[in-house]
Amino acid sequence: FSTVVLTSGTLSPIDLYPRLLNFSPVVRESLPMSVYRSCICPLVITRGSDQMPVSTKFDLRDDLSVVRNYGGLLLEMAACVPDGMVCFFPSYMYMESIIQQWDVLGVLKKVLAHKLIFIETKDIVETTLALDNYKRACEIGRGAVFFSVARGKVAEGIDFDRHYGRAVLLFGIPFQYTLSNKLRARLEYLRYTHHIKEGDFLTFDALRQAAQCAGRVIRSKADYGIIVFADSRYNRHDKRSKLPPWINQFLLESHLNLSVDMAVHMSKKYLSLMAQPVDESTTVASILLDEAAVVKHLEGGSSKRPRLE
Repeated sequence: FSTVVLTSGTLSPIDLYPRLLNFSPVVRESLPMSVYRSCICPLVITRGSDQMPVSTKFDLRDDLSVVRNYGGLLLEMAACVPDGMVCFFPSYMYMESIIQQWDVLGVLKKVLAHKLIFIETKDIVETTLALDNYKRACEIGRGAVFFSVARGKVAEGIDFDRHYGRAVLLFGIPFQYTLSNKLRARLEYLRYTHHIKEGDFLTFDALRQAAQCAGRVIRSKADYGIIVFADSRYNRHDKRSKLPPWINQFLLESHLNLSVDMAVHMSKKYLSLMAQPVDESTTVASILLDEAAVVKHLEGGSSKRPRLE
């Protein structure tokens, strides 16, 4: 082979990449994540405890019931999740707006009774300092919440492994700003050159970014965490199907279309289960392939591979 491309499972599903990059893969192989327990608990929240829908869609994002229900979710999760919790918002503008409204409603004051609050800003020095203090709060057992933006510095490269990230909350779907001239030009190029529809690319890009945020809290096989998708649109099959397999394999039917109180109950149950001791003598055997399993895997894919003379 002249070129071998290895990518993170966070970027899957990979079907659209060959079209975006204009190449035809000779061999395409996706390997599943091997774990010895349910290391993530993805939950899709579609409504608040008052049964009103939650979403960051343009016509709902400033609705007071949405702001209240998102605040209630934050407060309830801060009360039950130990150590660190990371929250992602679609944009800086939306994050600043909803934080101001939570402050007026008294939500932040109640959250501070359980955890300290740190916020990502556009200033790299301020953000680095906030991250250091966030991790320090987790280390000493005070607990902390970190507010960040889905396409910001934190989402792209900061790991919240172990107790630094026992839960990640995604408020809304991180779609790009569609009135951007740069994005409009890119969408036009993709439509005419690669025959990729605007909606397909925008959804693919947004769900890829959501998966990137979710992956911040799972950094090893021994790690575990809760992933909350807080937007009614995640409950639609056309959105869920574009999430990577490492999330969808744990996204059970019972984890869909939840209210805030239902999600909090399931989170408590999951955290209680993960707190139980693990027999390490049996974990290695369950996540590593023996020689027979490797041979079986190779034989199973041999019919799809080209013959190399």
